[in-house]
Amino acid sequence: MKVLGVIVEYNPFHNGHLYHLKKAKEIVKPDFTIAVMSGNFVQRGEPAIIDKFSRAEIALEMGVDIVFELPFLYSIQDANGFALGAIGILERTKVVTDIVFGSESADIETLNIISDIIYKQPDKFKNLLKKYLKEGYSFPNARKYALIHFFEKNNILKKEKVLAIEKSNDILGLEYLKALKYYNSKIVPHAIQRQGANYNDEEFKGSFSSATAIRKLWKEEMYELIKKSVPQKTYEILKREENLGKAPIFIEDYEISLLSFLRTLNRDDIQEIFGINEGLEQRIIEAAKQSASIIEFYRLVKAKRFTYTRIKRTLLSIYFRLKKGLIYEANKYGPQYLRVLGFTKKGRKLLSVMKEQIAYPIIVTPSNYISIIKNIERDLDNKRKEWEIKKNLYFKMIEYDFKASNVYSMYYKNKEFSRGEIDKKAKIIILK
Repeated sequence: MKVLGVIVEYNPFHNGHLYHLKKAKEIVKPDFTIAVMSGNFVQRGEPAIIDKFSRAEIALEMGVDIVFELPFLYSIQDANGFALGAIGILERTKVVTDIVFGSESADIETLNIISDIIYKQPDKFKNLLKKYLKEGYSFPNARKYALIHFFEKNNILKKEKVLAIEKSNDILGLEYLKALKYYNSKIVPHAIQRQGANYNDEEFKGSFSSATAIRKLWKEEMYELIKKSVPQKTYEILKREENLGKAPIFIEDYEISLLSFLRTLNRDDIQEIFGINEGLEQRIIEAAKQSASIIEFYRLVKAKRFTYTRIKRTLLSIYFRLKKGLIYEANKYGPQYLRVLGFTKKGRKLLSVMKEQIAYPIIVTPSNYISIIKNIERDLDNKRKEWEIKKNLYFKMIEYDFKASNVYSMYYKNKEFSRGEIDKKAKIIILK
């Protein structure tokens, strides 16, 4: 049995995503396709433009059989943490045979060589990395220069090869390959050439415009252009959610609550927050006092060693009070459950197979998350099944998913959808 795994955000699902999905299926020829998708907050450190269930619905309509949620603790981390969470879920399904990711270079051989060094961390490479970090470079740039120096000195790869993999999808691809090594996984990786606009390109580029450009078009109410960039089903669901008063949601919607919260803090309050180091806490505290908007805040904090995306992710870590110890624990032990956002009739069959053989709970009804642990404890007591779950981490992880959705729903324009704990009440998407 061949099972394709893809790691996605679909924020929103556009023609480039459809191309990737079709091409991935051509390569693998899978019997089933599984997607791991970010929840209501995404890796760029922002809320998703529509909620996770709507995005899962689009994915199922477009040919995915099961959509699992990437837990919040991973979805707003950098490429390393994001990949550890996503690959961890695919690995723990025990059925995924292949993963296909988009890549600017599509050079899987070079990506694999570089990921091996990043994973093994030889002393010479580590010393070079420390050198460039001390010189004030951001982590991505410090690592790039360390790799160039390391490979050229050891006559392994030329500078041009390393520079060819410095764009967003290639950087994520490196981390996916590194995470496969971390989990000692047998999943086979494949890279396909990214089509159309770059990840962060804000300009409309026709049928292959980026998700960034599409979100910008939605802000500007350029609906006819959006129609050219996304499948019909995506457009229908985007408009449905807008008409319901649940979308679109942008980071600017959060600026008053985010900046107000930051103005109540001092340096000591955020010292232990994940992402805080190198004097970033002082820049954040001062910028919050000076800024009247979230965009102004980002500009004031921005520095050579602090990228915009890092600032955005760190801001969310502060807002949700994500401590360094919790994130380190999550990254060390990986996801503690596989939470289903939706499946097709075909996908239901694969879920039944998975339930019999995996060592982590599959959560279909989140309100049962406490009883799931009680059942696992009974299994362990009676030696009925081997489980590999860390109970305390399980609770922390899923409760942060609930918190993230509770915050996200507060910004719906239709407040009827903001009441109660929506994650515990929401029904998963089932396509007949």
